[in-house]
Amino acid sequence: MVQRRGNLFMVNDRVFFVNGFNTYWLMIFAADPATRGKVSDLFKQASSIGLTVCRTWAFNDGGWRALQKSPSVYDEEVFKALDFVVSEARKYKIRLLLTLVNNWEAYGGKAQYFKWGKAAGLNLTSDDDFFSDPTLKGYYKTHVKAVLTRVNTITNVTYKDDPTIFAWELINEPRCQSDPSGDALQAWIQEMAAHVKTIDPSHLVAIGSEGFYGPSTPAKLQSNPNSFSSQVGTDFIRNHGAFGIDFASAHIYPDSWISQSNPEAHLEFAKAWMQSHIDDADEKLQMPVVFGEFGLSSKDGRFNLSFRDEFIGTVYKTILNSTRRGGSGGGSLLWQVFPEGTEYMDDGYAIILSRSPSTSAILSLQSQRLDMFGSRCSTKCHWGCKKRSPFDDDLFSHDEL
Repeated sequence: MVQRRGNLFMVNDRVFFVNGFNTYWLMIFAADPATRGKVSDLFKQASSIGLTVCRTWAFNDGGWRALQKSPSVYDEEVFKALDFVVSEARKYKIRLLLTLVNNWEAYGGKAQYFKWGKAAGLNLTSDDDFFSDPTLKGYYKTHVKAVLTRVNTITNVTYKDDPTIFAWELINEPRCQSDPSGDALQAWIQEMAAHVKTIDPSHLVAIGSEGFYGPSTPAKLQSNPNSFSSQVGTDFIRNHGAFGIDFASAHIYPDSWISQSNPEAHLEFAKAWMQSHIDDADEKLQMPVVFGEFGLSSKDGRFNLSFRDEFIGTVYKTILNSTRRGGSGGGSLLWQVFPEGTEYMDDGYAIILSRSPSTSAILSLQSQRLDMFGSRCSTKCHWGCKKRSPFDDDLFSHDEL
């Protein structure tokens, strides 16, 4: 399994870097024999360019093709679809970052838990009660246990024992706007991280946050992309200090977060945003930070393909600058990578590798660079030995990006 040693990810005695992608709908596609092959296609293509981690949903609460049809009631066929996703990832040597619930309504999320609670007669006022109501928290804890203790029907390996799973993510992009102090969300993170670790002490645990700074670090609020993001109940430093959280998470969406019309401003924001979180991970948290989502929408007329490639290159360069000095930049996950024939699922951010040779080349080069860093010398020296490889000049000295 991937473990954490200080501010580095490790597999045995080798540094492990997260260079990967998001494809959230894999379980849903695997549940239909007509689309199941797309899961294999995706992993095969991603593996061919050296991508190491895929982030995907381990939930679908209520609604169409639900995994959890009602609290503690599961569709076994959909669970078998998740088994297939895990087994195919294992086949292609890609590890999974599995997210356990959504802050947003898509695929159920905390809104569905709220509906279940109301149907059960609970006195609830908003979706944010998900973070504080004992019954709703109980629903979530039961779901966590169901996933972590699931025995894969294909591999016969219990999820909590499967090294294919890189880490568990508590929730996608948590926000609790009803409590801008951050206390409610902080208490939930502490409780749920401990719950996951009680069931599965072996795997890493992350929050899944967007990375917004909060009241505990007033000097950092100016780093947030806008004033609203300081009022959504999240607090990057405080949240990631919770016991049981193994690495920090942040997202990068300048196209929807900042108002500047100048595309170059989006690159500058991304670099500053990333560097701020890497510095905090280095100096305050002493843990890796993974930029779990990043992208620019093709539906935004300001950004052509060339600029999107430049944006991806900017993210990758910032990671490499940290990597070169043994810093906390643990990696990044592009939002999002699709196989051919799934264009109808595109939210504007999808990259189809076979149709995007320039982008695919950038992803592949980053994989080579990170693999080189992971293999070049002992982690104990933090690259201080300055070992050189005959490939270094090709991979690190000139600017393919």
